[in-house]
Amino acid sequence: GSDDIIAGNVSKYTVLPAGYCGQPKKGHLIFDACFESGNLGRVDHITEFEYDLFIRPDTCNPRFRVWFNFTVENVKESQ
Repeated sequence: GSDDIIAGNVSKYTVLPAGYCGQPKKGHLIFDACFESGNLGRVDHITEFEYDLFIRPDTCNPRFRVWFNFTVENVKESQ
């Protein structure tokens, strides 16, 4: 559930729509936070234009999430 502890960073994670099989197409976003200061822990696909992003807690104070750092690739025009 959404209360799960997020332990690591997303690494070149391709988000595919539910039930989709095959190679990712343009617009199937690829999220990455596997680099120094990256802190994206989980991505949930909602719609083509909506995603729930779960940011890992700050290292020195787990109560806070005051910044975010990740990349997104494979976007299509107007997405």
